[in-house]
Amino acid sequence: MYIDLIIVIVLLLLVIFVFRKFSSFVYALAIIDIFLRIIDYLRLNVPLKELGNIFPSNIPAILDKYTDGMLLQILMWIYVFIYVCFLVYITNYFIHKRK
Repeated sequence: MYIDLIIVIVLLLLVIFVFRKFSSFVYALAIIDIFLRIIDYLRLNVPLKELGNIFPSNIPAILDKYTDGMLLQILMWIYVFIYVCFLVYITNYFIHKRK
């Protein structure tokens, strides 16, 4: 059903309401996506029946599952923009990191 989509949206909304910053939203989206990718890798390469198909493989897979056409293209460009922001935040952190 829509459980995977609902969980991701609730987590992102929780981050938005608690931290109220765009950077927190970007970090949360990246953390959720990286977590899903790690779980997917483990599901494919470690023969554990407990993992099954409970988790989607990544956020683009969730978007592709529930949308198509022009809406999917718009959401994917937003996703790419958020990942560019994530890259800028991470790069900025490492450049300005104090030793």
